Amino acid sequence: MSIRKTFKKWSAYQRTVRELQALDNRELNDLGIIRGDIERIARDHASQL
Repeated sequence: MSIRKTFKKWSAYQRTVRELQALDNRELNDLGIIRGDIERIARDHASQL
């Protein structure tokens, strides 16, 4: 895997975690997400790039 693609995936992971962590528990619940799922969701999102 190229460095560019690795950085793109890492960046997407970090951005997703940051955005989801900024939501309060009610907003996460409205999306069907619990706080403990944030890192897994971010990993899944980044791996699709």
